[in-house]
Amino acid sequence: MMPWEHVVVGYLGYSMFVHIVYRQSPTAGETAAVVFASLLPDLIDKPLAWEFGVFESGYALGHSVFFAIPLSIVVGVLFRQLGRPKTGLAFGIGYLLHLPADVIPIYIQSGRWPIDRLLWPVRSTSGNPPDGFRDGLVTHVGNSLELLVNLEQSLYMQGVVALMVFALLLWVYDGMPMVREPLVWLSRQV
Repeated sequence: MMPWEHVVVGYLGYSMFVHIVYRQSPTAGETAAVVFASLLPDLIDKPLAWEFGVFESGYALGHSVFFAIPLSIVVGVLFRQLGRPKTGLAFGIGYLLHLPADVIPIYIQSGRWPIDRLLWPVRSTSGNPPDGFRDGLVTHVGNSLELLVNLEQSLYMQGVVALMVFALLLWVYDGMPMVREPLVWLSRQV
């Protein structure tokens, strides 16, 4: 899954959660936490595999349930102690939704559950890492953009586009957190 798709899944999950449970929209801090956390597994594993050769593939420590669950609990407890429990929840939801978001699309496309991606170090995946993080990122983003530019009309791609449009509409409905706050600040300065 591409980085922006992880952000979309994390934001949708968290926004719907706070709407249902708290009957409010995410704040800028919560949105920043969910965006960062939804990208964090790849920010941990991809550079360590692709640039430094620490792991055989880009699915290791950061994608492991044995790391993700304790990390989410620790961050949640820390933010609770800081008086910002919803920011800790945003982090946990963003991080934990990253994991199934890497597995479910493969099942949809091939009927195979690559669950070994989530079980490092008990099980690990192998791969042919690209020559460096930058090359790997450029290749992944290029492949994804090529699918969009060529308008591949697979049911999967239609679903991805629909999810992105829904997330954008929900973000606007939520008051565009992370954009709203600087605009409000600027309007007060003028």
